[in-house]
Amino acid sequence: MPNAEEPFQLALIQMPVSLDPDASLAHACGRVSDAADAGADVVCLPELFRSPYFCQSEDPANFDLAEPIPGPSTEALAEVATDAGIVIVAPIFERRGAGLYHNSLAVIERDGSIAGIYRKMHIPDDPNYYEKYYFTPGDLGFRAIPTSAGKLGTLICWDQWYPEAARLTALQGAPLLLYPTAIGWLPDEVGNDEGAAQRDAWMTVQRGHAIANNVFVAAVNRVGFEPAGGSGRDGIRFWGGSFVCDPQGRILAQAGDEEEILLATIEPARVEASRRAWPFLRDRRIDAFEPLTRRFLD
Repeated sequence: MPNAEEPFQLALIQMPVSLDPDASLAHACGRVSDAADAGADVVCLPELFRSPYFCQSEDPANFDLAEPIPGPSTEALAEVATDAGIVIVAPIFERRGAGLYHNSLAVIERDGSIAGIYRKMHIPDDPNYYEKYYFTPGDLGFRAIPTSAGKLGTLICWDQWYPEAARLTALQGAPLLLYPTAIGWLPDEVGNDEGAAQRDAWMTVQRGHAIANNVFVAAVNRVGFEPAGGSGRDGIRFWGGSFVCDPQGRILAQAGDEEEILLATIEPARVEASRRAWPFLRDRRIDAFEPLTRRFLD
């Protein structure tokens, strides 16, 4: 395992999920092991990887899918982390207490310990993405979690549209922002210009975060079609497209729309080199940014 200043191999596990949470967890553990065998030092799974994307409908029975941290998922993945000597970023539907749930992730160190937890800060509520019904907004703030591979900037899905989230995480010294994701098309968006524009916007905004903060960015999505259940809609086609880009927004690796382990080399020294050439952090007018704390400038 490299130290915090050395390059490391990042793996993104782009995968479909099963109706059986235990089967999904077992599959994820196997794919993480495969990534370690391929040379990965840090492995990231997609958002809510243990179950179908249940937020397509509002059903109280879905709260039964939640688990504590530590819990079954982190314990199973801790065994993999220990056996392989890797760091794992594991998204979890977290049961914090009775009636209190978060869309979270746990960063598991190579010795199986939990290096840190992040709770999703931005919670969407759109057709087939009814997350406000399930998730309490995060209360840990934006986090760069120290690990044996260096600091990992941890964010989740809807967070990826907010430049403030990327900035506040990058300012903590993370050379890499990780976005576990569950995003796709509704049936009437597949294969048309609107659907293509959505996917392009998704990549463009995250590449912009990489450029504006001089950091690496990685987004890992799920794949496959998942029906909507009781929502009365037809479901989501998750588009995959997981990718890694460098501090200038250049794509280092990108997946298609099938299951895949995506590998890329992260070189923290390139953050320093990029910030010397493009000193965005130096030139920030922090004395003039107070209005950003307001909802709208009436």
